[in-house]
Amino acid sequence: MEENFLHYTWKYKLFSQQILFTTNGEKIELIKPGEHNHQSGPDFFNARLKIGGTDWTGNLEIHINSSDWNLHKHQFDKAYDNVILHVVYEHDEEVKNSLHKTIPTLELKGLIPLENFKKYEQLRRNEKGVPCGKQVATPPAPLLHVWFERLVTERLEEKTTVLEEILEETKSDWEETFYRALAKNFGFKTNALPFYLLAKSLPLKVLLKHADDGVQTEALLFGQAGFLQEHLSEKYAQKLQNEYEFLKNKYSLRPIQKTIWKTGRMRPANLPAIRIAQFAALVKNLNGLFSKVKEIENVNELSEIFNSEPAPFWKDHYSFVTNSLPRSKKLGHEAIENIAINTIVPLVFLYGKKTDNEKYFARAQEILEQLQTENNVIVREFNLLGLNSVTALESQAMIQLKNNYCSKKACLNCRIGYHILST
Repeated sequence: MEENFLHYTWKYKLFSQQILFTTNGEKIELIKPGEHNHQSGPDFFNARLKIGGTDWTGNLEIHINSSDWNLHKHQFDKAYDNVILHVVYEHDEEVKNSLHKTIPTLELKGLIPLENFKKYEQLRRNEKGVPCGKQVATPPAPLLHVWFERLVTERLEEKTTVLEEILEETKSDWEETFYRALAKNFGFKTNALPFYLLAKSLPLKVLLKHADDGVQTEALLFGQAGFLQEHLSEKYAQKLQNEYEFLKNKYSLRPIQKTIWKTGRMRPANLPAIRIAQFAALVKNLNGLFSKVKEIENVNELSEIFNSEPAPFWKDHYSFVTNSLPRSKKLGHEAIENIAINTIVPLVFLYGKKTDNEKYFARAQEILEQLQTENNVIVREFNLLGLNSVTALESQAMIQLKNNYCSKKACLNCRIGYHILST
């Protein structure tokens, strides 16, 4: 037996409740199991019970054996003086609190269906990526829908932690925050930090002053990225260098180091120079952009905003020194959806949180429901097990499920795990 399983069993009342008695023979009526406490102190707060005909409201402590109370030194800890019931798997010793009062004890041994614990043991010992395997797809659709919505909320809460830090850095300037977060997303995982440092080194208000001039826009971005600090033979690159020297002095700018940009094992279309050129093409739309995107109701509007063509030079170049066959270097559909999922949705969610406006919580979810499911290793793994996804809301939920529950074997905290263990 494991204590975590006893917590789970008590929380969801997965034991026989027809007749409950303390180890001293007093009848127990369970009214409310209490609030599960994951911090220090008793395991459950504000439980409501009737013991021997008397109503009690207080805390509960759960152990495998009664003697664990003394083993954990609770008999000396005043934080446990408000415990009204000691719930144990096996009673082997009477215990008292620091006031020397005996704590009523409920023994669960014989009340818990052993089949439930066997199911839990199978999940816990399973070394596969998804411990419940094909059972993951067995819960009814309404349960999965509610659980996925909860998982997405959890995931957005995690993502907004970083965004809150940026918002604090910008002194609650939402447009500047969006600009920096968007730049970070343009770097994707590989160059997220360099892109963020680039945006941080080049304030949006400076960039917007030159939004109508594509050459100056690229000069500012490539210059601040450190790409114009070396000898370049291309005439276009030299033109950018000349523009940047003037603008750098005008705004007292300091470029970041080019060496922090990563290019190894990367598809040509994802090289930093192409991403910077794509970002530069977007600058003309950046003025008040967050104010616009937080109000969008149809994700098709995003294509009009983000599908800008970089300067003609980039049509047959991957860098200032590398040519390519002539081809469009616009952001692809998948990249735009990535921006929506990882920048727009979390920031809209955060805006709702900071303004206490549920409209934006709903909008964040609606955007995800309009976007197609992501195609990654986690989504494919669940698909093979019979749990399919159609929308980005479902694929984001799967990522959260895998990372925070399956990989950590936190089946007792998972609604799918609950369904498996209780049926």
